[in-house]
Amino acid sequence: MAKVREVLRERVVAPVVQQLKQGVTPEKLALSLALGVVVSVMPILGITTLFAIALSAAFRLNPAAVVAANYAAYPLQILLYIPFFQLGAWLTRGPPIPFSLPQVKAELAVGIWPTVLKYADANARAMVAWVALAPFATWILFLLLRPLLAKLPLDRIERATRKPGDS
Repeated sequence: MAKVREVLRERVVAPVVQQLKQGVTPEKLALSLALGVVVSVMPILGITTLFAIALSAAFRLNPAAVVAANYAAYPLQILLYIPFFQLGAWLTRGPPIPFSLPQVKAELAVGIWPTVLKYADANARAMVAWVALAPFATWILFLLLRPLLAKLPLDRIERATRKPGDS
């Protein structure tokens, strides 16, 4: 647990505090973090970081904050993968995808590419669900994060996030 705390401190908390200390407004930082979290749950494995960086450039947001939030929220992608598949099937009136871990393991053992092709339509439907929810989720996270970031006691947080031996 200490290792997770250390990684979060180095890759999420420290960059956020640094951005606020450098003059990034709480609004811009809140939007950067919200976008990073929402992009991290996109139901396509392996491209969220590139997509997050592209969106940060397109919206002139802080790429460090977007990527930090993207990394921090990555476990949510795994948790939401199947719900996005099911919601995508429901939204597009497609067939529901029955998933089981042994089934997917067996399919992947046969070959990654055939498995990717088998689920390509379902993945496209999952993306429909994500695209439908992403703007609302980003807005809600922004509304939650903005007041929190505006009230952060930066000096106290910076002291708490220093590594032992830092001055």
